[in-house]
Amino acid sequence: MEHSAAFKLHNPTEEHHMLRQMVQDLARDVVEPQADEHDRKGELNVELLRKCGELGLHGITVPAEAGGSGMDLVASVIVHHELAKSDPGFTLAYLTHAILFTNNFYYGANDEQRERYLPGVLSGDKIGCLGMTEPDVGTDVLGMKTTAQRDGDRYILNGAKALITNALNADVMIIYAQLEGRITTFVVERGFEGVTVPPKTHKMGMRASTLGEIVFEDVVIPKENLLGKEGGGITNMMRNLEAERLTLAAMSLGIADRCLEIMMSYAAERKAFGRPIQDFGQIQRYIGESFAKTEAARALIYGVAHDSGPGKRNRIGTDAAKLFSSTMGKEVADAAMQVLGGWGYCDEYKVERFYRDAKLLEIGGGTIEAHQKNLTKDLLRERVG
Repeated sequence: MEHSAAFKLHNPTEEHHMLRQMVQDLARDVVEPQADEHDRKGELNVELLRKCGELGLHGITVPAEAGGSGMDLVASVIVHHELAKSDPGFTLAYLTHAILFTNNFYYGANDEQRERYLPGVLSGDKIGCLGMTEPDVGTDVLGMKTTAQRDGDRYILNGAKALITNALNADVMIIYAQLEGRITTFVVERGFEGVTVPPKTHKMGMRASTLGEIVFEDVVIPKENLLGKEGGGITNMMRNLEAERLTLAAMSLGIADRCLEIMMSYAAERKAFGRPIQDFGQIQRYIGESFAKTEAARALIYGVAHDSGPGKRNRIGTDAAKLFSSTMGKEVADAAMQVLGGWGYCDEYKVERFYRDAKLLEIGGGTIEAHQKNLTKDLLRERVG
């Protein structure tokens, strides 16, 4: 197996293989036992997020000289893939911290900012989030209403963000705002005067991560907290979106892997009319098609991850991976629920949790409609070019 093409795609180096084994152990021994409890409570396991920091998982894509692991997007895909097999909700909180904040911050920050904020977020002592979506603005990013005004050597921030993962737990935030009509990025600390976080927003799935609003009322942002340059927000955003899409796609793959495993075990053990239900054509269709879809997503995600990174833009590949995989995960979870019937609808076999969690991936990090639009525009542009 170690010399097969599949192994090289999914674990291109021994370092990748060891990382996967470490995360599999973490998922089995630590993540799995707490998943149902935190889903029911609707709470983030903050200590588990810190444990990920102790293992170096928050800085997978951050260069070693800056305190990270210095690995690539394949490595980040591995972590999200394996964690999501046990707890997609926690994995979403991890993604928000490690990719939406930490990865985004590192590649947009200067040396002084990195020195100030990286140690805390890499260790997990400080939790990060990203504020882009607003109460009335989602996909239409350019329509955001949050504003920043220059005031001498500082900025004054006003507005609100909504549907923000980790909002209730975040100590530091990357916030996008309009500065004289141009999207600009700032690092905002929860402790800044004028920052408030209302009670959490209740949601259908991914409950082991918190969701909420962040409100800014005349918040003073020192000039040292400008991330990148004025008007450079779109560049920061687009650079990070590809990592976000791939890791969200990897989460969907983790959900599908787990649901396929559950439905196969159940079909082998459950009997109807004196025979295991795996003998019935209807069940075989659910299993066979789910396996084919999962393997197609696996090849697409890891193939695109090999060809993506800070110096390798791959908007078409990452859009395609997220579009296909997000829908695939939901379909496989649905198939698992159908195979288990009434037991799938109950919480004993965990399928209902994965089913609820899977739906978000067709919405968060870009809706499937946004990916369809992006792909069509980019493919036609290449064809004309």
